[in-house]
Amino acid sequence: MDSLRGRLDRCSINTATLGHREPLSLTIDRIARAGFGGVAPWRHELDAANLDDIAKQIRALELTVTGYCRSTYFPADTAAERAAAIESNVNALRQAAQIGAQCFVLVVGGLPAGSRDLSAAREQVAEGVAALCGEARRLGVRLAIEPLHPMYAADRSVINTISQALALCQVIEPDGADVLGIAIDIYHCWWDPQLAESIQAAGDAQRIFAYHVSDWLPNTRDMLLDRGMMGDGVVDLEHIRGLVEHAGYRGLVEVEIFSKERWWTTAPDEVLQMCAGRLQSVC
Repeated sequence: MDSLRGRLDRCSINTATLGHREPLSLTIDRIARAGFGGVAPWRHELDAANLDDIAKQIRALELTVTGYCRSTYFPADTAAERAAAIESNVNALRQAAQIGAQCFVLVVGGLPAGSRDLSAAREQVAEGVAALCGEARRLGVRLAIEPLHPMYAADRSVINTISQALALCQVIEPDGADVLGIAIDIYHCWWDPQLAESIQAAGDAQRIFAYHVSDWLPNTRDMLLDRGMMGDGVVDLEHIRGLVEHAGYRGLVEVEIFSKERWWTTAPDEVLQMCAGRLQSVC
C-alpha cells in the first residue's frame, strides 16, 4: 500500500464535510485550491445551482467526481410512493451522468413509518435497486450501495454490512459487476467482525466502487452528526485502507464527515487543511 503523503490528488472531499454552508461552486473551488483530486457533491446543492455551470466547473478544474449523494429511500407504504422514489432516483442518475460522477451512492432507506417488517423493507430495496440498473447502464453511471451502521436500520438503511450489500448485488446482477457495487464507508463498517473477509469478497467480485473515511468517536454525542476527523477516534484507518486496496480498489479516498458542532463550525479552509494533514499522516 502506497503512502498518501504528497498525494492529495488521490483524495476527495465529500461536500458534507464542509457542512453545506456555501454555494456548491464556492465549495468546489475551495476543494480544488486545497489540492484535492476529487469532490463528491449532494443533490440539494446541485438543485440550488446551475447544473451545466457546475459540470463545466468540475471539468475545468480537472476534478474527479468520486460519487453523487444520495438516493431517495426505496421502502414505502404504497406502490405509488415506491414508484415516485424510483423516478426521483432516475432523475438523480441523469444529474450524476452530467457531472461525470463515478457512481451514484445508494442509501437505501429504513422501515416505512409504522412498519416492523424488516424483510419486506429489504425486498422493496432489492426491487428498487433492480429498477435503476437499466437506466444506470444506459447513462454509464455505476450504482454504489452504501451499507450503514446497524443503528440506522430503522430509519436510514436496512442494508447494514458489506456482506449484505454484496449479496444484494449478486442477486440483482449475477453475471458480474456491470453497474452495481458497493461504497465502503469506514464509519459504518469498522466494527464488523467479518470486515476483512467481506472487503476481500467485494474486491474479488470487482464491486468496490467507493471508499469513504472519517473516524468513530468513542464518546460520540450524536449518531448522525458527530463523526470524527481521521485520527481523533478509534478506527485503524491505515489497516482498513490496506484491506480495501489489497482487494483491488484503485480509486480515490473520500473524506465524508458529518460534524454539526465541531467541523461544521470551523472555517472551511481550516477543515480542508486538517483533512489534508490527516489523510497524509493517519490514513
